Amino acid sequence: MVYRLTRAPLTRYGVLVSRRLGGAVIRNRTKRRCREIVRQPGMQYGAYDILILPQRTAVELPPATLRDRLRIMLERLS
Repeated sequence: MVYRLTRAPLTRYGVLVSRRLGGAVIRNRTKRRCREIVRQPGMQYGAYDILILPQRTAVELPPATLRDRLRIMLERLS
């Protein structure tokens, strides 16, 4: 995850998935899962631009575990 402080009033997210992660279906599924997690209430952490770079282990994680791990990383920002 890469982040930077901005003047935007809300947190803005981007998801970047490398080809090394897998085929198009796997990459798109991983992006959809990450985007769905950050759309949930309580995922605004201030004025940051955040780029999420999922690793290979994120593909096999259940959605609840992925959500918890992402939330822990984001809470470190505030």
